[in-house]
Amino acid sequence: MPPHPADSQEFDVAIIGAGVVGCAMARRFTLDGARVVVLEKAADVLDGASKANSAILHTGFDAPPGSVEQKCIADGHREYLEIHEGLGLPLLKTGALVLAWDGEQLAALAGLVAKARENGVDDVEVLTRAEIMKREPHLASTVMGGFWVPREYLIDPWASAHAYLLQAIANGAVLHRKSEVIEGRHDGAFWHLTTPNGIIRSRQVINCAGLYGDIVDQRLLGQSSFTIKPRKGQFVVYDKPASALTSAVILPVPSKTTKGVVIFRTIFGNLAVGPTAEEQTSRTNASTDKVMLEDLHAKGVAMLPELGNYEITTTYAGLRPATEFQDYQITTDAARNYITVGGIRSTGLSAALGIARYVASLNSITPLGKPIKSPKMPPPDRLSNYHPRDWETPDHGGIICHCEMVTKREILAALDGPMPPATLQGLKRRTRVCMGRCQGFYCTGPLSELTEGRLDPPIGERDE
Repeated sequence: MPPHPADSQEFDVAIIGAGVVGCAMARRFTLDGARVVVLEKAADVLDGASKANSAILHTGFDAPPGSVEQKCIADGHREYLEIHEGLGLPLLKTGALVLAWDGEQLAALAGLVAKARENGVDDVEVLTRAEIMKREPHLASTVMGGFWVPREYLIDPWASAHAYLLQAIANGAVLHRKSEVIEGRHDGAFWHLTTPNGIIRSRQVINCAGLYGDIVDQRLLGQSSFTIKPRKGQFVVYDKPASALTSAVILPVPSKTTKGVVIFRTIFGNLAVGPTAEEQTSRTNASTDKVMLEDLHAKGVAMLPELGNYEITTTYAGLRPATEFQDYQITTDAARNYITVGGIRSTGLSAALGIARYVASLNSITPLGKPIKSPKMPPPDRLSNYHPRDWETPDHGGIICHCEMVTKREILAALDGPMPPATLQGLKRRTRVCMGRCQGFYCTGPLSELTEGRLDPPIGERDE
């Protein structure tokens, strides 16, 4: 049995936001012995910035040396390698090539290699053009030079966050969805957080609200030390056969504002190109733009010419919670037992476990409780095309989505599990149903029957 009653409204730690950072935070504090509640404003977890990214486990080789971001990425990378097998999470050891395509980028390589080594990523290897082409023969012959970063890997961006939160729930944490924090006050000992589901009392608050981090600070503290400046990143996803064109992640020489356009295989078997880096004011507009997508496609083909022979399966866009600062904005208000975790941009997936560890070191609430030495492990989402899948095992009930080989058993397990999806998008992130080449054209019918009465709105009632 969980160590705490599930119906309690009093907690040690209230985490605002169920993106990947909030999920990792819930896991860390739960395993440390805290009574944790996660408050998410959306109907499903990962519904904000965390729903769309490049799913690369970065080493932090190009992060500002000495920054909080660099420390958290390095620690997050290390912890993922320590726990991924136990949680059943996939890891594809691709490595990455940082490539220069013009003289200016070529001149910048030496500085990047020096930065990588200063950041402790000392296994980078400078390569000649001939060595690069031998590794990746499908690259354009215009590549001028680059270096190899062997510990840049591919992971599942959704299963990882789900596993963190599911492990927290299995060990006593509570998740409240559709629970936007509207206001709150601190009485000297407890926070009283007003949500649509009632008042939550917690000794400590950790703001992991992502794109709304500054707004939550304003509501609870009366001020914010940063301003969220949403940055849109659009991606183009190619059909699965295109993944044969490259084995490594292809990284550009980064600029001050963006890592640039990346070519990468996904853990689901596709090949993707992106992201763009577009400043905007909207915190919700993740629409795609034809001109931008055409430009992305052209940049991809310029680096990988044969990419022009493959069909585009889908496109998507994500929003990153950038701020006016380059580094993460992690601050504490010790008097009110409040921690802000803001400005976690595109490296949040890689750094999430490290951020949680860093924030735990800032924790002012003692005692948290007795650390859990042998935590329960939730069953994993097995969505990687490069690892064993459910359809390969007997008695799976039949395949519902043939593009992504999603079984009836997988869908029912998600719907009947401890964190059932409330929307079609949530179900997609748990199973990849409707996310393949036909984009749900063939599987919508049987899926609507399986999910009848489970999703709001029902499948087919609104285009998601």
